[in-house]
Amino acid sequence: MLFNSIQFLIFFPVVTALFFALPHRYRWQLLLAASCLFYMAFIPAYILILAVTIVIDFFAGLWLGRPGLSQGKRRVILVVSVVSTCLVLFIFKYFNFFNTNFYSLANFLGWNYPIGALKIILPIGLSFHTFQSLSYVVEVYRGHQPAERHFGIYALYVMFYPQLVAGPIERPQNLLHQFYEKHIFDCRRVTDGLKLMLWGMFKKVVIADRLAIAVNQVYGAPQEYIGWPLIVATIFFAFQIYCDFSGYSDIAIGAAQVMGFRLMDNFNRPYFAKSIAEFWKRWHISLSTWFRDYLYIPLGGNRGKTWRWQYNLFITFLISGFWHGASWTYVIWGALNGFYLIFSLWTHHLRQRVVEVLQIHQWPALHKCLRVGLTFALVCIAWVFFRASSLADAGYILTHAFQGLHEGGKPTGLYRLLHMGLDRYNLAVAILSIAFMESVHLLQRHRRIRHMLAEKPLWLRWSVYYALIFGILFFGVFERQQFIYFQF
Repeated sequence: MLFNSIQFLIFFPVVTALFFALPHRYRWQLLLAASCLFYMAFIPAYILILAVTIVIDFFAGLWLGRPGLSQGKRRVILVVSVVSTCLVLFIFKYFNFFNTNFYSLANFLGWNYPIGALKIILPIGLSFHTFQSLSYVVEVYRGHQPAERHFGIYALYVMFYPQLVAGPIERPQNLLHQFYEKHIFDCRRVTDGLKLMLWGMFKKVVIADRLAIAVNQVYGAPQEYIGWPLIVATIFFAFQIYCDFSGYSDIAIGAAQVMGFRLMDNFNRPYFAKSIAEFWKRWHISLSTWFRDYLYIPLGGNRGKTWRWQYNLFITFLISGFWHGASWTYVIWGALNGFYLIFSLWTHHLRQRVVEVLQIHQWPALHKCLRVGLTFALVCIAWVFFRASSLADAGYILTHAFQGLHEGGKPTGLYRLLHMGLDRYNLAVAILSIAFMESVHLLQRHRRIRHMLAEKPLWLRWSVYYALIFGILFFGVFERQQFIYFQF
């Protein structure tokens, strides 16, 4: 079930009303049933796959929570649980990738390779609820979380519908105990949640889905373009994926907040980051911290020799890229981001020296803008690999983006931007919407704008809310575009 669908427009208020109407002891059952219905709206049979991972990790947690169990046995249980859960992910997401590459290698060497591809569809959000399930088992193993003995509550922790298919990826310490707490109807909290959902919907249907029209056309056939359309489509994709994914997170966090549940923030104005390291502290925070806590630190983190922790950093980003998709484009994307971080460490003193020689530090605002602009440019270059259908397409885009910017022939000049699928009206709406969003982000540097609005006069607050609602209704693209991160 998509957040930007008529079904959800009916589903959410009905479930929320029933949630507050029911006695507290029955609410977990309602939420679990609603979460099952929400997930089965995609492909009903795939809920059985989700059930398998839930059963495996629930009983693994119970065994790990037994007192007096030796460390060796606990480690074996952890390994079995992690391998079993990841095996499900491997079969559905990565088997065909490895199988295709083995076939190509065997064909190159002249060997016979009889194993065919699996004809299966990747379950929606499999990577997300797999990682959430794994975090529970690891935290129980580490002794940071007591084993959950209520199977229904644990199933709800994995399946909680607001963040089931695209995060935020929650930790058991933050979410599990909230299902035992009694949440009363609080008008301020409910309206705050609805405002956040409204803002997320604006980002999704007004900005992301409109930009998708141009991005899909250019990236669908990049060889038909050179110059400006390739540059603009790449910048548009940067904002598309941000608005699409952060929009989902806003709706998920807001929907949970309406019912009294607190989910972690997932984005913090990432395109205002002044470095790649800062960008990754602001982008998809739940995933970045997951890889930090469960991969980077166990590998050794920044302990030991310099080469070792830089190696740990690179491997973490390489695997993060592979997590996003079974394709070499995602692997390169992850590797490139890892290289960015390591290269920034190598050149730290050189860059400081350049700033001192040019005396850029005497103009702090200019220095900040230059850093933000360079970071955004590097992120956009990496996004090319994330969005491109193949390495060949990515290579073409990067090598032809700055060709013929002042020439005729192929679609190159700014006037040819209208051949990207957006007419003048929609192009103007897209640009103005991005400008509006970033203006809001600037205002939110120190405080959330919805909290600032709460202190304003009633007429002003409701003018803003109505403007946002009518903006969605009049400028939204309602073609039921799936959220990008559903495929992960």
